[in-house]
Amino acid sequence: MTAIQVTWLREVRAFRGAFSCGVPVTAFLAVCGWMFVMLLRRNEGSALQIQSIWGLSIAPWLPILSAVLTMRLFAEEKRSGTIELLLTSPLRDFEIVLGKWLAAMVLYWSLLVISLFDFAILLFMSSPDWKPILVGYLGLLLQGGAMISLGIFLSSTTRNQIVAVAVTFFASLGLWVAEAVSVFNTAAWARAVGYLSILSHYEPFARGLIQSKDVIFFATFTFFWLFLTVRSLESLRWRA
Repeated sequence: MTAIQVTWLREVRAFRGAFSCGVPVTAFLAVCGWMFVMLLRRNEGSALQIQSIWGLSIAPWLPILSAVLTMRLFAEEKRSGTIELLLTSPLRDFEIVLGKWLAAMVLYWSLLVISLFDFAILLFMSSPDWKPILVGYLGLLLQGGAMISLGIFLSSTTRNQIVAVAVTFFASLGLWVAEAVSVFNTAAWARAVGYLSILSHYEPFARGLIQSKDVIFFATFTFFWLFLTVRSLESLRWRA
C-alpha cells in the first residue's frame, strides 16, 4: 500500500465517524432529491433541460459542501496536536496533501453517485440522451475538485475548524459569483476577475458541452491550491 493510500484511507475512516460532516451531507442529498422531483414536474420529457437546471441549482450548494468536507483536514490536526506526528512521519508533504484531497474527493464522488439514482429513475421511465447527463456530472466533479483544493489550503492555515469552514465558504462563494464583476465593469481587471468565476466554467458542462479551456481551468485551479498547501506544510516544518 502506497503512502498516499494510507493517508486517504485514514481520512475516509475519520469522515465516516465525523458527525459534523454527516448532517450537512444528508441535508445536501435531501435537497438534491427534492430539487430533482420539482424539476421533473416542471420539465416533463426534457432530460437535457432537467440536467442543466439541476446542475446549476445545486452549484450554489458546493461552496458549503466543500467547506464542510475540508474544514477538519488540517485544522483538526493542528488543534489536536497530531500534525506533529504527520510532519515527522516518513510521508512526504505532497503525499499527505494528495491523500487528504483524495479522501475528500471520495466522499464527494460518493454523493454524486448517490444522486445519480435520481437520473436512473428518469432513464427507467423514458429514453433520454444520457450523454449530456454524464457531461454535467463530469463538470461537477471538476468543479468539486477545484473547490476542495481551495478548502484544503485554507484549512492548512488555521487550527480552528469554525474559522476554516467560514473562510472557505466565503472564498468559494466569492469565486462562484465573480462573473458578476465583469457584467458591471468592462475593464481588464474586471474581465480577469470574471474569468475566475467557477460558475461560468461549469455552465458549458451543464449544457452538455466539454470545452478544453474549462477543463484546463479546473485542472490548473486544483493544482495551484494543492501546490500552495504543500508549501504551507513545508513552512510548518521550518517553524517546528
